[in-house]
Amino acid sequence: METEVYKGNIIRVTEEKIGETVWERAYVPHGVIIFPMTDDGKILLIEEKRPHESPPYRLKPVSGILEYEKGSPEENAQREMQEEIGYKAKKMEMILMLQGSGTINHTQYFYLAEGLIPSKLPNPDGEDTILAIKAFTLQELHEMLQKEEIRWSMSTLGIFRLFETLKQRG
Repeated sequence: METEVYKGNIIRVTEEKIGETVWERAYVPHGVIIFPMTDDGKILLIEEKRPHESPPYRLKPVSGILEYEKGSPEENAQREMQEEIGYKAKKMEMILMLQGSGTINHTQYFYLAEGLIPSKLPNPDGEDTILAIKAFTLQELHEMLQKEEIRWSMSTLGIFRLFETLKQRG
């Protein structure tokens, strides 16, 4: 039986003894990661303040915690885009779903968003958290991955799937 040993605002940790081993599990919120694509084929990323990280900012896809009370993963993805970059999409395509179980438990839904339409919603994290919205070609993203300028595992996996999705389209 799992016993909760820590519960914070974002992370919950449990322990469970199975045989002679105590297994730890971390539960983090499910989330959405979105790759908005402009009409000329560029992918929008945001430069965001991250005061608890080093360095205190990073370049990342539009993303957020999945809030089931606010709808489906796709509806959450649309809302995150409206809050963070001021757009919604005519077309949302789920390109990947990753489900972690075991030590780290969570699900991430990855979307390619196309047909961007201006539609701004207030950002509950504060309007000053987004430092810039930057557009990149697929080649530039590939080079940034090679140089480890983008190095967050979930984002990186999503970018690789994005490459494959767009390659299959031709």
